[in-house]
Amino acid sequence: MRRRLRHWVVVGSHEAHSDAGRGTGRGTAPGAARRASDGARGAAGELAAALRAAVAGDVDFSVTARALTTMDASNYRRVPLGVVAPRDADDVAAALAVCREHGVPVVARGGGTSIGGQSTGTGVVLDLTRHLDALVSLDPEARTAVVRPGLVLDRLRAAARPHGLTFGPDPSTHARCTLGGMIGNNACGAHSVAWGTTADNVRSLDVLTYDGRRLRPGPEGRGAPAGLTELVGRHLAELRTGYPAGLPRRISGYALDALLPERGVDVARSFCGSEGTLGIVTEAELRLVPLPAEPVLVVLGYADETAAADAAAGLLPYRPLTVEGMAADLVRGAGAAAGGLPRGGAWLFCEADGAGAAEALVRAADAVDALVVADPAGQRALWRIREDAAGTATRLPGGGDAWPGWEDCAVPPARLGAYLRDFRALLAGFGLRGIPYGHFGDGCVHVRVDFDLWTREGTARFREFSEAVADLVVAHGGSLSGEHGDGKARAELLPRMYGERLVALFGEVKDLWDPDGGLNPGMLVRPEPLDSGLRFENLPLLGPAAGLGREAARCVGVAKCRVAGPAPGADVMCPSYRATGEEEHSTRGRARLLHEMALGEVITDGLRSAEVREALDLCLSCKGCRSDCPVGVDMAAYKSRFLEGHYAGRPWRRPRAHWTLGGLPRLLDRFGAGLDTARRLPFAARLAGLTPERELPRVAERSFVAWFGERASDRPPALTLWPDTFTDHLAPQVGAAAVRVLEAAGLGVALPPGRVCCGLTYVSTGRLGAARRVMRRTLDVMAGAPEALPVVVLEPSCAAALRTDLSELLPDDPRAARLARSVRTFAEALEELAPDWDPPRADRPVTGQTHCHQHAVLGDAADRRLRERAGLTGELVGGCCGLAGNFGFEPGHYEVSVACAEDRLLPALRSAPEGAAVLADGFSCRTQMAHLVPEYHVRHLAELLAEELDR
Repeated sequence: MRRRLRHWVVVGSHEAHSDAGRGTGRGTAPGAARRASDGARGAAGELAAALRAAVAGDVDFSVTARALTTMDASNYRRVPLGVVAPRDADDVAAALAVCREHGVPVVARGGGTSIGGQSTGTGVVLDLTRHLDALVSLDPEARTAVVRPGLVLDRLRAAARPHGLTFGPDPSTHARCTLGGMIGNNACGAHSVAWGTTADNVRSLDVLTYDGRRLRPGPEGRGAPAGLTELVGRHLAELRTGYPAGLPRRISGYALDALLPERGVDVARSFCGSEGTLGIVTEAELRLVPLPAEPVLVVLGYADETAAADAAAGLLPYRPLTVEGMAADLVRGAGAAAGGLPRGGAWLFCEADGAGAAEALVRAADAVDALVVADPAGQRALWRIREDAAGTATRLPGGGDAWPGWEDCAVPPARLGAYLRDFRALLAGFGLRGIPYGHFGDGCVHVRVDFDLWTREGTARFREFSEAVADLVVAHGGSLSGEHGDGKARAELLPRMYGERLVALFGEVKDLWDPDGGLNPGMLVRPEPLDSGLRFENLPLLGPAAGLGREAARCVGVAKCRVAGPAPGADVMCPSYRATGEEEHSTRGRARLLHEMALGEVITDGLRSAEVREALDLCLSCKGCRSDCPVGVDMAAYKSRFLEGHYAGRPWRRPRAHWTLGGLPRLLDRFGAGLDTARRLPFAARLAGLTPERELPRVAERSFVAWFGERASDRPPALTLWPDTFTDHLAPQVGAAAVRVLEAAGLGVALPPGRVCCGLTYVSTGRLGAARRVMRRTLDVMAGAPEALPVVVLEPSCAAALRTDLSELLPDDPRAARLARSVRTFAEALEELAPDWDPPRADRPVTGQTHCHQHAVLGDAADRRLRERAGLTGELVGGCCGLAGNFGFEPGHYEVSVACAEDRLLPALRSAPEGAAVLADGFSCRTQMAHLVPEYHVRHLAELLAEELDR
């Protein structure tokens, strides 16, 4: 397997492997491209060989590559023949030439976050993110930048920021969407009321057509294919009257009105939003805009969403930079940031440049309440609620999934309130639910609806609703798409908006650019039916693979897990993708493979799939996606269930590490310190099935339980301290330190009346039957402990397992839920049980690692407050340390494990102030740092506080 490490090492070669004979494609393309594509499926090996001979980039026709690109962020699925990652424009031209020779259609793909299905295809997918991702130049004086199509928007913005500039359009996916995709969809974002759409910010393009022409579209008719200006000249009246007026967010169809003489015959502007159906962008010159000198966020509270919508247009004369709207049902689960919103049932997020402009907005708004935020950190926390909405809106209050399809209609801003009232009535009439939000200042509404896309009846209802809402949008003078393009989702309905004659003209324009019909057929022009090719079709209902597939199907593809580069706040997800940059190692990629495994078309061997096993092999089970994924994909849980099924009936196929590390609690309880002698043998790691690059942890001569049993205390117990395996046998000093601090706080400590284990190591290696047995024995033991006492767990991974895995694996045992509710972290216990106790003052800076399971499951608010009370200043880093329990000790993981540490943890240690204390409550985190940076003395927070007490 090819694994690219982003930080400091490249593993393997760039040469792709072929598995062209396995699986067959699905879906159709119109006309000649459809017939050719059907024939090409049987000759995929010949096509792959021809592409490898012609291009210098990567050619991958493997099962994994095809399965990863069957879907984008839409409801649709099309199976490609293979994937090509061209190195440069010449490679793109060569790939197009081969595909044209073989009669195979081509679709360009960036971040794969399109909502309408337009970045999926049945032929060859051009992945423009791997090599064509450069910022070619940036001219601060001219305020321009030249970029390649695979460049992620945030990389351009980061390069422009030191010059006081930015690229105006900023979709909520700015951390992973590409400039090529933004051009293809004419993306907009929150700041479009100030800076317009992508089309407003493109100066010129370098474009390759399917038949090999190199064009450079720009204003004044430059770069137009032969016959285009003549065609426009014959239809001037139609183009002047056929487009709705007063509509800042008109993304649907081709922007042929940009070719009118009075609009400068701007071919580049007209090309934007063509969804890859006209040509492939290989380079773009973009306009940059000045950053606001003093950005201030004004949050205005209103009684409900329609009141907010009615107010939005009235704020536009005050020149806000953003006018974003959302209602209360969208901010559930947004944590402390949502608690800081002003009173109201809906809000407008308005950004202004300067305090004076912000005050003017507050005075002009007839709002229930208002909040003005000048602090950048406070602004980021509030904006994050809005940016996560694309995923959050898929999980409705009270349960149920909601899907795209009518994701981004737009109406004139003055009509928005009326449209929303009618839209809500239409939803109710169809018995559907959805949560509208979006760019209220531009009249653009995002909404995901709880369509039943699993059944024929539900799909028919989806079509009926789509036709009805299209008519409603047109009645309000709107556009079927206000940001994300038409794709398959809305293109079939364009005649309702534009009429048959203008839509026919779209087809003529397509034929001038792409006479062979080879670029993204079935999208936008001559579209496939909107209810065909849904990704939920044929997904089975029964069986372990089906269950995993259905749960993975909740991934809507917004790709928050594909963020790389500078750390995005405190997010953990997805450390393996951040290390390798490979889609198969992202949460989305793994979810797609599980989906395809359940379908059984591309991945045909179900739970025995080697492709799925390989993709999950680099999942660190960090649980980051459980909290950071907007739709709550829980890949750690899916991995455990897959491994259980993958090795069912053939336990001899399991890696030896599953038995040694997975069964570590039992081995340590049985052999104790005797294992310390064994670990020092030269062949110990190999015998245990572990990587030779790491020294195995030292086993303590005396366990924490033994130490505790030899001491006397007459305090009545206020809590039960959980002797987890790591604390008990590998770090008993942590347990002793915790007892010292808890007793200093006036709290008596008891241990459980027998051996206990949370089952974590069995869960993480997919031995779920063993995990359940261990958990039941633990519950039997805990039946003898005082039920009223909280259970304090020092190891975050064990606390997280008790809080979540225990109840999920034993849902019918009420004792599991009771124990889960009693679990407290060390800091939570001190705050709850000894609220008046003053911890010793350390008065020094700190650095270190917040355990990924603590971030994902437990939260660290109590820890932050405890550190503050102890005079410990500074922040612990987020992310994942990279060791992740058994992961970093397993063969083949060492380089990725180190790369994960190099992502955030090790740079934070190197930049820490002199004399900073290094904290990590997780045993894995401390072990990783001991291996990689042994010069640092890393401690649990309990150890540091105990040391201060002893001073």
